[in-house]
Amino acid sequence: MKPYSNLLAGALGGLLVLVAGSILISTDVIETGDTKTVVERSAVTRPASDDGEGRTVADIYKDEGRGVVFVRAEGVSEGSSLFGTQEGTATGSGFLVDADGTIVTNAHVVDGADKVTVSFEEDGEPIDAEVKGRDTSTDLAVLKIDADQVGEARPLPLGDSKAATVGDPVVAIGNPFGFTRTVTTGIVSAVAREIQAPNGFQIADVIQTDASINPGNSGGPLLDAEGRVIGINSQIATGGTGSSGSVGIGFAVPVNTAKKLLPQLRQGRDIERAYLGVRTATVTAEAADELDLARDSGALLDEVTKDGPADDAGLRDGDLVVQIEGKTIADSQDLVDAVAAEKPGDRIEIVFYRGDDRRTERVELGERPDEITSGDSPDEDGGGLLPQP
Repeated sequence: MKPYSNLLAGALGGLLVLVAGSILISTDVIETGDTKTVVERSAVTRPASDDGEGRTVADIYKDEGRGVVFVRAEGVSEGSSLFGTQEGTATGSGFLVDADGTIVTNAHVVDGADKVTVSFEEDGEPIDAEVKGRDTSTDLAVLKIDADQVGEARPLPLGDSKAATVGDPVVAIGNPFGFTRTVTTGIVSAVAREIQAPNGFQIADVIQTDASINPGNSGGPLLDAEGRVIGINSQIATGGTGSSGSVGIGFAVPVNTAKKLLPQLRQGRDIERAYLGVRTATVTAEAADELDLARDSGALLDEVTKDGPADDAGLRDGDLVVQIEGKTIADSQDLVDAVAAEKPGDRIEIVFYRGDDRRTERVELGERPDEITSGDSPDEDGGGLLPQP
């Protein structure tokens, strides 16, 4: 069971986000950043919607582009970005989601910042922004500016990331390398990816795109053919050691995740998540045969965190989970989803095999820790934490 690791590049001012995966669970990772008034040439001049009446890139840039902001964070954690934060200052992107001045961006863009400002125009006056809420487990943050500072900017409409399919045209707007409000185009290259959040846990249902995004695009919107936000650009794949530019593989946190957390983040409430305390691997027929497992599907417990909820309930490395609360667990993602549907303190029934012996245990879920530290086991998301270079 070998982890899939992709090169990870931190966006300007962002936390270094590394990729990791557990046995047989592929977790693609990597990085993104920031953007100037430049419209890149693209073969796609008119995104095609299902009815063939998609808006042009120029239309989307003109209308939705006004709600994209340049984010500047001062006093950020030194060394949090692979690209090097100068004098504790990081830059990135964000976008308006409410006329009251609510802005969504990446958590790693504003991590540890003493002061955050945003601007709507290339040479616009910096506007003080308050970090209302931050969730490193999804790399999302919510900023707030005074409503009277919004001016003519319009909130961007939020779409449905679940509706995104491979091949759909997309538009990215942001501030790569400090070039404010740059627009690039591409397609949805893949869906249901997993990337690693700044705290080491996995972000699920991520959208992969070949739209050119670079350091500084972090926190900016990925839009569909109708100008609706379907993702928040967060990471890019890089070409190798010393490379920080786009190679056509970018990742966006699904907007459905943002919509779910937005009410809590804008109120500054902590996001609590249930925690099982295991690293898992999806079972294949080949693996089941090689390991002499009782079933050829399920979530194999590769590692059970010492003194975690699963360990306290008696689960062990090598156990094969096949059911949680009466729901079939066919793979590791099923286990992740089942745990995510619960709350800390809930007691869940887990059915598993130990060898050929079918067993049932009730597990009291804990609360997910703030981060995975060096030497800790990954959680039920199945991700590991690679050492930072």
